[in-house]
Amino acid sequence: MTTASASDTYSDTIVRAACPHDCPDTCALLVTVRDGVAVSVRGDPDHPTTHGALCTKVSRYTERTYHPGRLLRPMRRIGPKGSGQFEPVSWDVALDDIAARLKAIAAREPQAILPYSYGGTLGFVQGESMAARFFHKLGASLLDRTICSTAGEAGLKTVIGGKLGLDVEQFEHSKLILIWGSNSITSNLHFWTYAQRAKRAGARLVSIDPWRNDTAEKCHEHIQLRPGTDAALAYALMHELIVHDRLDHDYIALHTVGFDALRERALQWPPKRAAEVCGVPAAQIRQLARDYGTTRPAAIRMNYGLQRVRGGANAVRAIACLPALVGAWRHDAGGLLLSSSNHFAANGAALERPDLLAGRKPRTINMVTIGDDLLREGGSDFGPKVEAVIVYNSNPLAVAPEGDKVRQGFARDDLLTVVLDHFQTDTADYADYLLPATTQLEHVDVHKAYGHRYWLANNAAIAPLGEAKPNTEIFRLLAARMGFTDACFTETDEQIAALAIAPDARNGGITWSTLRTSGWAKLPGPAAPFAQGGFPTPSGKCEFWSQRELDAGRGALPEVILPYECAATAPELAARYPLAMISPPARNFLNSSFVNVDSLRALETEPSLLIHPEDAAARGISDGQMVRAFNDRGAITCRARVSKRTRAGQIVALGIWWRKLSPSGTNVNQLTHQRLTDLGNGPCFYDCLVEVAAATSTRQVIAPCNAIGH
Repeated sequence: MTTASASDTYSDTIVRAACPHDCPDTCALLVTVRDGVAVSVRGDPDHPTTHGALCTKVSRYTERTYHPGRLLRPMRRIGPKGSGQFEPVSWDVALDDIAARLKAIAAREPQAILPYSYGGTLGFVQGESMAARFFHKLGASLLDRTICSTAGEAGLKTVIGGKLGLDVEQFEHSKLILIWGSNSITSNLHFWTYAQRAKRAGARLVSIDPWRNDTAEKCHEHIQLRPGTDAALAYALMHELIVHDRLDHDYIALHTVGFDALRERALQWPPKRAAEVCGVPAAQIRQLARDYGTTRPAAIRMNYGLQRVRGGANAVRAIACLPALVGAWRHDAGGLLLSSSNHFAANGAALERPDLLAGRKPRTINMVTIGDDLLREGGSDFGPKVEAVIVYNSNPLAVAPEGDKVRQGFARDDLLTVVLDHFQTDTADYADYLLPATTQLEHVDVHKAYGHRYWLANNAAIAPLGEAKPNTEIFRLLAARMGFTDACFTETDEQIAALAIAPDARNGGITWSTLRTSGWAKLPGPAAPFAQGGFPTPSGKCEFWSQRELDAGRGALPEVILPYECAATAPELAARYPLAMISPPARNFLNSSFVNVDSLRALETEPSLLIHPEDAAARGISDGQMVRAFNDRGAITCRARVSKRTRAGQIVALGIWWRKLSPSGTNVNQLTHQRLTDLGNGPCFYDCLVEVAAATSTRQVIAPCNAIGH
């Protein structure tokens, strides 16, 4: 677990840990502790995918842990909701009152209580273990945790059977890499290292993305398609592969289902048609198909940006067909990767204990629609009105769509809101109680990854600061006050960590007892999971044509489904709001985490949007001017950056700023809508029409960041 090294003055302890954040890389960390204080966090140089390097964000983790705005005592609201006015109270006072109020609600209707959580930590211990047990025992409403990746997951499962793919370490041996819907330098840095190695060895890198991000700038080619048109591009590539017979007929015959039907659909999408839909030259599509059909090994790195539109799942379905058509799965460095999650076997039932529901079947509320759902009065189609929300590992006022509705919902005086967090976030300002949670350096956890194949351990490096407690301990204490006596509520974090890694062949004998000492361990298994077929689908083959989808009343083949909000599907709306808005992450933030870290916010400087010179000129907007982006859902104020890195007819508004640290007190999710994706019930953050105009005035930031929480 630890090693020691002596210096002339200090004795340092090195603790093995893991990055908890919602990123494919899940880095192995080495935390240096001196006299009980964490003095540095660095990447483990021996871990193959981390290779000693951390992103700018996590390299500042000590700054985040010791930030002057850390919540270090329980706090009780004393001002109006949203005012951010609190007083410190003891843990006993806070927990006794919270439990009493939850008991009163549960006595009437436990489904009126709702948990709200997501990826503030991806750990199995501090994520959905003790918390899930608490809410299952209570009989609370279930939360459909869809806000990030469910559309892509659903699309991938339909074609290849699950969240599986080539080993990220093999990308360095690929000869052609399509980076599809990903700004890897920002959101998948360690994959980019492998792509760079491949590039130096002669590989060709192609970025497919609506904006010319940092990654696209460094690729050999950028295909700048319109948002939400990825399926059309994928079908045009299939058209060219078929017409020019750049197919692996043997692989198709042995390991796929539905080629004849897919062929018929693909032949309806010649490059010229796709070019009109996607807004890219037909010649560029033809050349990409030629390269993909003739280069071995060819690999695709998809990421979740492309599935945050109405047809996102079907776009992933269409793209996932490509490797089987050309036999790319035969090669260690061929195929595709969107997520590696299903290479791991986690023991979800032991962690979350759904048996505690005891036969009850609570309703499920989608976290994407929290804005509408908190404003509902209840009824037969919805169930009881939501009377209490317990928020942990999330910041819905910043991350959920239609932000003004979310704010109105949390502003309800009759809503009990409890927030577990490190800082006084936008959501925390609307809480009745703030409960201080530990950071990754202060607790135990165990992690899998969705971008590589290593289990990782996180050992506590330092004692909890102030009165902060791990999520698990907070829910243990609440469970005791609720009278829950099941033995599972007394399990320690170490015991929970041991439960997380299932005794399954996929894990190859990895256990918590060895992992916590080694820090990380790789799963067994071949780099090319489908070289000989064996897809985990009902047929055991790559399913171009899906009987499951047909039985569900949907298309058996991937479909081209354009955005809810675009000129082709909503011409009247597009006439009023002619600019498509996408809101990818800023390089120095991760969702809404790290926004309050002073050094990182200084790098981002302020909320900004990229607007094409043609669109700027038409609106009389100059570079550096403050502008309003708006639609029927609201408005944001930010700095215009006139740039050809975005398309004409499209703006790029980098997120996700905290609302109270933004000039207008809003952020990009003031503009996004709550409609859901074709499959997976995911959000459509990049399916959004707006207009932009010069700002007439701006509001000042509410408080300097170092005042948050005081």
